[in-house]
Amino acid sequence: MAERRKTKKVKVGKLHIGGDAPIPVQSMTTTDTTNVKDTVEQIHGLEEIGCDIIRVSAPTMEAAYALKEIKKNIAIPLVADIHFDYRIALEAAKHVDKLRINPGNIGNEEKVRLVVNAAKENNVPMRIGVNLGSLERDLFEKYGYSAEAMAESAMRHVKILEGLDFYNTIVSLKASDVPRMVHAYRLFAEKTDYPLHLGVTEAGSKIPGSVKSSMGMGILLSEGIGDTIRVSLSEEPKEEVKVGKLILRSLGLRKEGVEVTSCPTCARTHVDVINLVEEIENRTEKIKKPIHIAIMGCAVNGPGESKKVDLGIVGGAGNTNLLYKDGKIVARLEKDKIVETLMREIDNITKQ
Repeated sequence: MAERRKTKKVKVGKLHIGGDAPIPVQSMTTTDTTNVKDTVEQIHGLEEIGCDIIRVSAPTMEAAYALKEIKKNIAIPLVADIHFDYRIALEAAKHVDKLRINPGNIGNEEKVRLVVNAAKENNVPMRIGVNLGSLERDLFEKYGYSAEAMAESAMRHVKILEGLDFYNTIVSLKASDVPRMVHAYRLFAEKTDYPLHLGVTEAGSKIPGSVKSSMGMGILLSEGIGDTIRVSLSEEPKEEVKVGKLILRSLGLRKEGVEVTSCPTCARTHVDVINLVEEIENRTEKIKKPIHIAIMGCAVNGPGESKKVDLGIVGGAGNTNLLYKDGKIVARLEKDKIVETLMREIDNITKQ
């Protein structure tokens, strides 16, 4: 892992993005923002599994008005996603912790100035969000669909804000393919010290999107680039949060939650590893305390993996399944006792 890139630190609600702050995981609601009840309910579910910042779309003034009630009923920072209409941004700035808006697409200089003034008055940062699929026409004609076009677009928007004495900014440069996304972030990171919001946009369904997001963000994070992340999936938002947390945990950038080491199974396997892992992960997804578990099918690699984790299961013939705790064998379990025993031990650890 490379040393983390030095950036400005931007305050978003009760959190910070950039500098030495932990890297927050973000997601976005899929509800109609004007339906406050459903939106708040979805956000509460995301809060429970570790979402740090939530974004909602505000395409209308009615949606902007709804932000006030949504903000009152959630615990994590709220971001409003706004395009084209500066009046919506002016209203949203009163109620949210961050605006996601591109100053270049909301009109003339006076309209941009009004939005910037509203952000200043309410101490609200802005995220400039450049997407490969929505580049300015002149940049597309100059560069085509390229990382260079994305980096120049981001700098163009940054300069607009800097010209109005606004520096409370976060930047994203998202593409739907990994190489261009990675190249764009690298180019921009060389030129500025603004914190970066990482993402592979329109990444696709759960498995392809998770792989693309993990590759793109993993490459950059391992190089020290990136200050907050959002996994964009054609899936329920909870899946985005789960994948985002796993990306950070796999790189040692987030140490919380239950991590399961498990074997891929083979003819030697004595327990149903696949279903055991799925059940344990589902039942522990809301746990914040870092706990490491191994669920291994046989005695080839099982003992070695189980000795280096908090809890381990090693499958054995008949009812000789071994339970490891803190590296030592503490019990032999029947197959139908494995899940309830692990859950009891996990509960004991969370209470310590």
